[in-house]
Amino acid sequence: MSPESRFVFDTSAIISALLFDDSTPGEAFNAALGTGRILLSDETFAELSQVVRREKFDRYTSRLKREQFLVRLLREATLIDVINEIRESRDPHDDKFLELAVSGSASCIISSDKDLLVLKSIHGIPILTPSEFLAWLEGHS
Repeated sequence: MSPESRFVFDTSAIISALLFDDSTPGEAFNAALGTGRILLSDETFAELSQVVRREKFDRYTSRLKREQFLVRLLREATLIDVINEIRESRDPHDDKFLELAVSGSASCIISSDKDLLVLKSIHGIPILTPSEFLAWLEGHS
């Protein structure tokens, strides 16, 4: 896998990775960080920031650790200006991940969201579950 590999994670996959580091989404997220770049847009980061601050996650990890995760992610990720407007998902709120992937020339999208997964790909960019992504990485290394 080349350092130019670029990955888009939807919010639910990132939240799962944050809360359960040893989970499949956690493994996928860490593998992506180790093999390429995580892409973010202003819109995807804003959604993640809002979701990660929800009180319901206090029982899994402290608010401070979640805030530190956001800071680290923002420092390590590549921020992309979205230039493509895409209206493909059954859930219009998910189109921001498709737009980010296409605008950022992503290698793939990692998601647990059925509304994204049903598409299989967008503009030739595969949309994979975290476990499919781990298998995909093995095939591309």
